[in-house]
Amino acid sequence: MKNTLKYFLLLLTGISFAQNNPNSGYWQQHVDYKMNVNMDVKKYQYKGTQELIYTNNSPDTLKKVFFHLYPNAFQPGSAMDMRLQSITDPDKRMVRKFTKDKKEIKESRISTLKPNEIGYLLVSNCKQNGVSAQSRVVGTILEVTLPQAILPKSSSTFTLDFDGQVPLQIRRSGRNSEENVALSMTQWYPKMAEYDFEGWHADTYIAREFHGVWGNFDVKITLDKDYTIGSTGYLQNKNEIGKGYEDAGVVVTYPKKTSSLTWHFIAPNVHDFAWGADPEYIHDKIMGENETELHFFYKNKKENLENWKKMQPKTAELLAYFNKNVGQYPYKQYSVIQGGDGGMEYAMCTLITGNRSYGSLVGVTAHEFAHSWFQHILATNESKHCWMDEGFTSYISNLAMNQILPPKEPESPFADSYNNYVFLANSGKEQPLTTHADRYDFNQSYGIGAYSKGEIFLAQLGYIIGQENLDKTIKKYYSDYKFTHPTPNDIKRTAEKISGANLDWYLNEWTQTTNTIDYAIKSVENNKITFERKGRMPMPLDVIVEFENGTKEYFYIPNTLMRWEKSNPFTLKRNVLLGWDWAIPTYTIEIDLQKGNIKSVVIDPSDLMADVKKEDNIFPKKQQ
Repeated sequence: MKNTLKYFLLLLTGISFAQNNPNSGYWQQHVDYKMNVNMDVKKYQYKGTQELIYTNNSPDTLKKVFFHLYPNAFQPGSAMDMRLQSITDPDKRMVRKFTKDKKEIKESRISTLKPNEIGYLLVSNCKQNGVSAQSRVVGTILEVTLPQAILPKSSSTFTLDFDGQVPLQIRRSGRNSEENVALSMTQWYPKMAEYDFEGWHADTYIAREFHGVWGNFDVKITLDKDYTIGSTGYLQNKNEIGKGYEDAGVVVTYPKKTSSLTWHFIAPNVHDFAWGADPEYIHDKIMGENETELHFFYKNKKENLENWKKMQPKTAELLAYFNKNVGQYPYKQYSVIQGGDGGMEYAMCTLITGNRSYGSLVGVTAHEFAHSWFQHILATNESKHCWMDEGFTSYISNLAMNQILPPKEPESPFADSYNNYVFLANSGKEQPLTTHADRYDFNQSYGIGAYSKGEIFLAQLGYIIGQENLDKTIKKYYSDYKFTHPTPNDIKRTAEKISGANLDWYLNEWTQTTNTIDYAIKSVENNKITFERKGRMPMPLDVIVEFENGTKEYFYIPNTLMRWEKSNPFTLKRNVLLGWDWAIPTYTIEIDLQKGNIKSVVIDPSDLMADVKKEDNIFPKKQQ
């Protein structure tokens, strides 16, 4: 009863948040899943039934719907397989390397899967409101032609049966991982594709990003009684299951003839459902801030036990940090589950590899937990705007790590991202952040763009509008858009409303082009300093001038596109100069030399402006 009450309270809260999206005319679809699944842990095959109530909150009449069948990607000849074989730098987890005729070969692991090793998801008996629906499978998509169109503001009930096989662990989902985790059950069920103001998002799965429909999940999983499950959602029958879930003082016993257990999970107001299972899982549970249960599932491997124990209180610290600096975590549970092939975020849980050093274990947990805010509460379309998902997560998780596990030597938490971005920008391989996640020519370009350039979007925004305004922007963005699908314009408009600055130029230049920031000190002659804009992207400039008598002054050159000036971030006296228009390539200032001659000039002493050639930002130039 307590869990059920919690479920409905959270459900009502989630609906309230969705209705409070500040954008006029905003709408989003809604789903309610009921699934019953039976897993054969010897054959790695499962059977399930699904009842899905789909609510069309759009103004459109829908004549078709689309389901994702993600496991179908793990078959020889699939789009994912062919992408691995054609891309120059395939994901190293997904290929085998060997030498043939003195040439290095990268062989797709999918291409060699045997029939009992592939993944598949077969749907049968698909009905809409009890009437059989015509459907066809195209790769990882099930296209369903509806016998009855779904009118605006109406609901329809779909029922179907599904048979699945868990593939060998290659990417995210799978069985028998390198760390010998039995089941990483992600992207495992027929999942309704998202329909939003841009239309349907029924993308073929090639192991990149996702976009899901907000809704509620009621899931029952039956499998061998020796297995422990870590999952999305709240376990409803914990005192029957035990396995570390049971209330204090409860002793759980099973009837002698019991060979399997049925686990019942409810997950309110989420857009995905994932789980991991293994017969050797240790299950620990601690209480975090606001009575949030933090669960940990990891293999009983001697050399890793200490790290997993030490990581647990750090996870509670991470929860508190994200609550304070982004906004309150709305659920009462989060699980860190050993599984998968690296680290991947899911609703109310993450699957991570566990054979790691202590620092790496905390670091990957920080990043994946932060995704609960930036993706599983602020649910951007990460296929189209992966930089908002990965970049914003990297920003806040790096700040969190800098506090809870600080480096031995003080350094900027964003240094690696700036270095990565500058490398990419100078490589000639950069593509705009508006590139669909699946369409990047190089994995490296995608990774640096999504993670590093996305992180810099926020770090550099702090340079542009001031750190205090950035901090307020993040909190306001979370408050206004949680449990919805925010877009790039939403974070931009939030920052504009908080600061008063015009920022359309920033969103456009940084995310929709590959224009670079490249300023230079062209000359210093007597009392005149001339700056040059070599790159296409305009910025406001912070300039520190040091005089021969040791005093310093701060000069601020506004970007006229902003129609705004930030407050002084330094303790130095500030001189606000006339704005520098983007169409004018040079800008000269004259200095009062009462304090002596100019000793040095520095553009951007905070090092938060992503100038791609910093060597000419300092006068006199550093000796090479």
